[in-house]
Amino acid sequence: MKPFLLIPLLLIPTFLWAQSNYKVEGKLGYVDPTDKAYVSHFFENKGHTDSAQVHNGRFIVTGTINQPHYAWLSVGERTIRFYLEPGTISVTSPDSIENAVVVSPMNIDNQKLKMILKPTVDQLALLEKEYQAATPEQKKVKEFVETFEKQKDVVYAKEKNIKAQFIRENTTSMLSLYILDQYTDWYASDFSELEPMFNSLSEAIKTGKLGKAYAKKLALIQATSVGSLAPDFTQPDTSGKAVTLSSFRGKYVLVDFWASWCAPCRAENPNIVKNFHQYKDKNFTILGVSLDRPNGKEAWLKAIHKDHLDWTHVSELKQWNADIVKQYAIQVVPQNFLIGPDGKVLAKNIRGENLDKKLVEIFGSKP
Repeated sequence: MKPFLLIPLLLIPTFLWAQSNYKVEGKLGYVDPTDKAYVSHFFENKGHTDSAQVHNGRFIVTGTINQPHYAWLSVGERTIRFYLEPGTISVTSPDSIENAVVVSPMNIDNQKLKMILKPTVDQLALLEKEYQAATPEQKKVKEFVETFEKQKDVVYAKEKNIKAQFIRENTTSMLSLYILDQYTDWYASDFSELEPMFNSLSEAIKTGKLGKAYAKKLALIQATSVGSLAPDFTQPDTSGKAVTLSSFRGKYVLVDFWASWCAPCRAENPNIVKNFHQYKDKNFTILGVSLDRPNGKEAWLKAIHKDHLDWTHVSELKQWNADIVKQYAIQVVPQNFLIGPDGKVLAKNIRGENLDKKLVEIFGSKP
């Protein structure tokens, strides 16, 4: 699910990497003599922190990492975020750390990308400010909320295009592979879009450990790309009875990945309900696949009832550890796959007006 304002800087790429050494060398113009420097980062949901004493504004923090990712560097009460990667990372400032310049290959490229993305960040900030300034009564008006959603979608589309262009224009940058991995997860893109971007990267990146790991991830996405035969799966329904995707063969079925805890999923449900009732008599149905938590059955059933989701629902109740998450390369929810009577994927991630347009394209005018 997507937050209203913040670009997802902390998405953790799914590829793995061998342990490598890093060194953060700092030179600050002003620090308290008693301060220490801390480098903190997360990997596989576990926090890691390395530290060093600051002497005359200088410090050296060393440690190991499994893969490059965002980290926090703290000195005193101030903190900055940066890319932690193997090798030496230079951090310099004429005064405090909040004004520091971070120099290493990925951080230099990231600064360039941030400058290009700044207009979209500013636009989203302005939209957020306008939305927060609205009255509670205005926020209850469907048309008012939909207007903001459409404005956000326009800005997110710009952001997506900027990142894609950055990847294509920086084919020798390790940051491009990292951004591509984030791009894959965040935008739930199809294989036909991702493959050309990956292929545009240098051979050194594609054939490296990270590149090979991403290639495996891309192969999983290819298995559920438009035109592919949707992988079959079996999961228990709300009563525990096994339901198999192939049992829907001969129908148009929207496989909808969601969860009771997912606010954007719940916000999209009225649109899905509307389309279900419009086309359920025209060989169309829905199969809801929930990524609810192991202790979330009650919340799952309550959400089905409250949102009037009158179609078949299945779930292993394993959240992100469910087998189907890997099988369908699910990184975010909501996601959906429209599957034709022949079992092949016709479309992916069609929501809002796009779902209605696709069904009109298939079935003709609305019933």
